[in-house]
Amino acid sequence: MTSRRSRAAGCGILPRVTVSIWISCASLLAWLWLTFCQGGFWRTDQRLPPRREDAPRPPVAIVVPARDEAEVLPLSLASVLAQRYPGDARVILVDDNSTDGTGESARKLGAAPDARLPLTVTTPGEPPAGWTGKLWALRHGVEAAGPDITYLLLTDADIAHDPDSLDALVAAAETGGYDLVSQMARLNTQTRWEKLIVPAFVYFFAQLYPFRWSNRPGSRTAAAAGGCTLVRRDALERAGGVAAIRGAVIDDVNLARLVKRAGGRTWLGLADRVDSVRPYPRLAQLWHMVARSAYAQLRHNVLLLAGTVLGLALVYLVPPVFTVLGAVTGRPGVWGPALAAWALMAVTFSQMLRYYRLPAWQSVLLPFTALLYTLMTVDSAVQHWRGRGAAWKGRTYP
Repeated sequence: MTSRRSRAAGCGILPRVTVSIWISCASLLAWLWLTFCQGGFWRTDQRLPPRREDAPRPPVAIVVPARDEAEVLPLSLASVLAQRYPGDARVILVDDNSTDGTGESARKLGAAPDARLPLTVTTPGEPPAGWTGKLWALRHGVEAAGPDITYLLLTDADIAHDPDSLDALVAAAETGGYDLVSQMARLNTQTRWEKLIVPAFVYFFAQLYPFRWSNRPGSRTAAAAGGCTLVRRDALERAGGVAAIRGAVIDDVNLARLVKRAGGRTWLGLADRVDSVRPYPRLAQLWHMVARSAYAQLRHNVLLLAGTVLGLALVYLVPPVFTVLGAVTGRPGVWGPALAAWALMAVTFSQMLRYYRLPAWQSVLLPFTALLYTLMTVDSAVQHWRGRGAAWKGRTYP
C-alpha cells in the first residue's frame, strides 16, 4: 500500500492536486480582496449627492454630438428639449456629418410645441487628423455655447433624461462644489443578450474604477460616464479643454482624469433619471460596443492584455470550473475555496442585477458572461493588430 502511494506521488498526482488547491485558494483570496478592499465597487448606492433646492442655477449649455442618430432622437433629444430648468439653458446638437437626416430630425423636434429649451443645430465638418469624430463634435459644440455659460452638459444622442435631470445635476454640482458630475445612464436590458451582457458591463467598469474612490478628493482614481457629464466650463478650460483628449477613444474617463489632475472635484454615480434608448438586440452589437474600446483601455499593451486574460480566468472562470471538477473528483480542498469564491462573485453581482431589476439567480451566470468579455477583449486586440482600430459608424481610429 505504501509503495502504491509512493508511486502515485512519483507520477505527479499529488503535486497536481496541490496545484489545484493553490489555484482554487488564490481565486478565493482574489475575491476576498475585491469584495472588501476594492472600494466597495459592487455597491450601487452612489447616486446624486445631497443638494439644496435654493442652490444657484447658472447658465447651462447642453451639447449633444450626433452621427446618424435620427432613429433615436425622438426619444432622446425630445427629452433634453423638455427639461424644466429655472435658469438659462440652451441645447446645441452637433450634427457630425450624418447621412440619415439627423439634422433635419433635430430641427423638427426643436420646433415642436412641447420643447422648452431653444435648440441650435450645427455641423463641424470632418474631423482633422488626430481627432475622434465625437470629440471634434464636442469641441465645436463647446465653442458654439459661448463664453457666458457656467456649465456644459455633455450628453450622448441616445440618452433620454427625466424632465428634472438637468436641474438635479446642476443643484448637486452647486451644493457640493463639484467641477464635474457624471451619471452612468441605465442601459437597455430588454432582450436576453442585453440582460446577460449589460449589467456585467457596468459591474466590470465599477471594478476598474470604483465610484467611491473616484469621488474621493485626492484619490488617483477618476472616471466619468460619457453619456451624461456635467462639467464647469472654467474647469474644462483649466484642464486643457476638449483638445487635450482629442484622440481618446475612451473620452469620458480621460476627461475626468484631466479635470481631477487640474485640481477639480469630480463625482460619478448610477443614474435614476437618465436612460439609454439605444437597443442592442443582437450579441454582435454588444460585442462591438465592448470590443471597439477594450484594447484601448489596456493602452494597446500586449503584456497588459495577457495579464488581463489570466486575471479574468483566475477570478471568474476558476470558481465554477474548479467547483465542478473538485466535486466530481471528491476533493473538498479544491471545490471548497472555489465554491466560496463563486458565492462572493454571485453576492456582489446581485446588487447590480437588483439595480437593473433583474432576478438575483442570474448572478450564477456571471462566469459565462466574463468568458464572453475575455473573448471580446482578445478580439479588440486582434482588430487593432489588423489595423482596424476602434471603428464607429464608418470611422476607424488606429
